[in-house]
Amino acid sequence: MVKSMTAFARAACPLDSGDLRCEIRSVNHRFLEPALRLPEEFRALEPWIRERLGRVLSRGKVDVMLRYNPHPAPAATLQLNEPLLGQLLDTLERINQQLSQSAPIAATELLRWPGLLVEPDADNNALQTAAQQLVDQALMDLVQARVQEGERLAMLIVQRSTKLSTLVATVRERRPQLLSEQRERILTRLAEIQAELDPSRLEQELALLAQRSDVAEELDRLDAHLHAIDHSLHATEPAGRRLDFLMQELNREANTLTAKSTDIEITRLAVEMKVLIEQMREQVQNIE
Repeated sequence: MVKSMTAFARAACPLDSGDLRCEIRSVNHRFLEPALRLPEEFRALEPWIRERLGRVLSRGKVDVMLRYNPHPAPAATLQLNEPLLGQLLDTLERINQQLSQSAPIAATELLRWPGLLVEPDADNNALQTAAQQLVDQALMDLVQARVQEGERLAMLIVQRSTKLSTLVATVRERRPQLLSEQRERILTRLAEIQAELDPSRLEQELALLAQRSDVAEELDRLDAHLHAIDHSLHATEPAGRRLDFLMQELNREANTLTAKSTDIEITRLAVEMKVLIEQMREQVQNIE
């Protein structure tokens, strides 16, 4: 399955305590390079997020942004520190037992004791769990977007690969005619200059010319590379690196074909091949 490295996904989750949002965007890159922007509340999730990305992505520069906008805090509900109150009352009772005269202590004085009244802690565990679920959702949407874009890229590559295969077949069909035309040109030139050449020597020269201009091997390798492209597009593992290598090999064979060509038509067809290969190469740069 071909996946693109270019995609974007966003997910949001309204909570009782605030609004949580996650955005993930990815672009093409030789390796997997995560860049995380997390609020202080979620710094502890960074190793988990990196592990999650590595599990489903193999290449691409991936930006992950997590935002949390808490709702305005209501008036704090104070809670009584029961253990501390019990310790204070026990201590006061022991003190009163040591004194000949004891005076009652007002509750307002006890309330001044540091730590006797506390605010309830926020449920950070629940907040981090919600963040993890949100990242998973955004990541799943990102992978789906990469698959959809990858299908579009694969279709474009198949279209150009089919055209390239047609050009290769056209050149292959022209090869026998090319040799005959070369022979006719040489004989015409000899007749123009009224020169005579030994028939065996003429055949030797024609054989050498045919050998130097023969492109059968290049055409065979072009067909083999096109077959490998089709196989890579239908493989289950990431195909980007292999496709990039095949584009280089296709371009190499097309350049050799151009260099060997002594025929205007074959040269024109080779130039069309190079245009198609360059178009495919641009699409391959975005494939995972």
